[in-house]
Amino acid sequence: METINAILSQLTFADLDQWAGEKIRARGQAYVKQVDGLQRAHEDDLVAWVAGTEDYATLVRLDPTGQHGWFCTCPYEAGPCKHAVAVILAAAEEVKQQRQIPVLAEDDDLHLMLFGEPDDEVDWEDGEEVDSADNAEEAAAEPAIVPEKVKKAGVSKVRKLLGDKSREELLDLLVALAKEYPEIERRVQEAEQLRSGQIEPLVRSLRKEIKKLTGEPAWYSHWNNEGSIPDYSHVQRQLEALLDKGHADQLLELGDELWRLGTDQVEQSDDEGHTMSALSECMEIVLQAVPQSSLPRSQQLLWVIDHLLEDEFSLLESGDAVLDNAVYTPADWREAAVALEHRLSAAAKPRGANFSDAYGRTRLVNRLIDAYQKGGESEKILPLLETEADTCQNYEQLVVRLLEGGNKETARHWCVQGFCRTLKESPGIAAGLQKRLREMAAADKRDDLVAAYRAQDYFRRASLENFRELRKAAEKIGAWPKLRELALGYLETGQRPDLPGKKGEAAAWPLPEPEVCFPPEKGVGLKQFPDRQTLLDIAISEKRFDDVVSLYQALKKNSRLGLHGGDKVAKAVAKTHPEVALEIWRGLVDRLIAEVKPRSYVEAGGFLRLMHKVYEAGNRQADWLALLAELRRTHKAKRRLLEVLDALSGASKKIVG
Repeated sequence: METINAILSQLTFADLDQWAGEKIRARGQAYVKQVDGLQRAHEDDLVAWVAGTEDYATLVRLDPTGQHGWFCTCPYEAGPCKHAVAVILAAAEEVKQQRQIPVLAEDDDLHLMLFGEPDDEVDWEDGEEVDSADNAEEAAAEPAIVPEKVKKAGVSKVRKLLGDKSREELLDLLVALAKEYPEIERRVQEAEQLRSGQIEPLVRSLRKEIKKLTGEPAWYSHWNNEGSIPDYSHVQRQLEALLDKGHADQLLELGDELWRLGTDQVEQSDDEGHTMSALSECMEIVLQAVPQSSLPRSQQLLWVIDHLLEDEFSLLESGDAVLDNAVYTPADWREAAVALEHRLSAAAKPRGANFSDAYGRTRLVNRLIDAYQKGGESEKILPLLETEADTCQNYEQLVVRLLEGGNKETARHWCVQGFCRTLKESPGIAAGLQKRLREMAAADKRDDLVAAYRAQDYFRRASLENFRELRKAAEKIGAWPKLRELALGYLETGQRPDLPGKKGEAAAWPLPEPEVCFPPEKGVGLKQFPDRQTLLDIAISEKRFDDVVSLYQALKKNSRLGLHGGDKVAKAVAKTHPEVALEIWRGLVDRLIAEVKPRSYVEAGGFLRLMHKVYEAGNRQADWLALLAELRRTHKAKRRLLEVLDALSGASKKIVG
């Protein structure tokens, strides 16, 4: 009880807002009177029934850091629910009134619902009690309680009811249930088929069920909570049963059928990934059967590789884990490599230089490389990569291998060649090769060349991050003052000082010419100059707050500063230019309130909280109260907004005190 008292005595409404959100906290306040049977289960656990659409069993594990764990039998899954908030507030009221919260008895219905049998413990997210410091961070990141014990409570009650019945009574009950529920009859028959080993009827039935399920439409609309989602749970249970009984070959045959038809179904589905997830779980069972099948080991490897190469929807998440199984010897991998070599030789080479055209061939090449590696034939990898480099555009992979082997100059050659071949169609690959050249320059301690590449990155994609990287590189060679002047000048004019033909105009460009160079970009959608947004970001970073205000005013005139951009400026200048910050935040508050949406009111409350800090720092509490009064008066009809304003009035007050 001392732990609960200590935590609740420091709790504020602002803490609850941070944990559950202002909206959920406000709803939880309205449910405090619905809390019944409040008790404590452990030193820092609170449990209670909370009345809603039905009575919900709710458990909250209080944490001094504010990362409270929770579980509730209500359907809300987006985070802490209003019932959990209500339990905390109800407990806070008990502490405030100096009333003891009773201990939960092991035979209480609430205990059975939340914890199962008296000897059981609560299952947290990782399945264990979080007692050690090693688990504290994980518990904070995943604070919800897994409801496994809720299910166990129901099972325990059924077990108690059936425990005293005779064999005949149990048989009569099972027969009656089988007559009433065909699913029970089917389960009994399937269990007997598995037990006896006569699985042909079961396999035929499963094949029909797979065809039926994969032929169903798969769609779901979260707007009206309607849809048609095939239920693969029975198929999954039967696949697990076949695996458990050692019928791996039949399982692989069913897996091929499920793979072929299921992939088509996923491709046409629009159900937010439900069917894809269900099929993935089924295929995971099929993968487990591969090493147990009668296929030769090399054919097992090829079965998995072939399906992985076809896997466009990540249905085989553990496929690579199967390939890493220690049962497969280097000899098995060498046999598989021969088969993959034949497939690569027979495959048509892609047309054009576009990376997407070479995607399938690249995947096959990578599987062959893996086979060489595991088969003890690593010497074949580099020749393969050099042969396929221009076709598959896997230049970076080749360069990495060359560098690992100490072939620096050959690696540099492929970087330059790959850059030139991919610059137009695959600029992302070209950028990766340019980065490799920069890293090689750094390894050679060519700091001036590193700075030249950093400048190239900056002028190609001007941003605060690239500005900082350029500064870091330029300071190493003492060239930052000059480069800073050129970098900021570029943001004003858009004229790159690093390109050939421009260096004389730039008053002696201080860096060497890199081995490769991105030309100026042309076309629609390019950055406009002066680039005041990047200038603003840099001014904030360099704490030039007068410039920040000036740039903000210019951007404001052109309506080129978004909601969060204005907030960033206000936070930067809140101490040096408080009136500017207050003006910005007030504008954002009015803009959000005008949207007339509850979530916008909550967001506006966040900006008002920032304004409150500025008023406090300036000893202007009267101005703060006047602002709240004005907003209440102007928007008195907006009930949800008034709830946010009420919370702001008392957000810093302790709930117990």
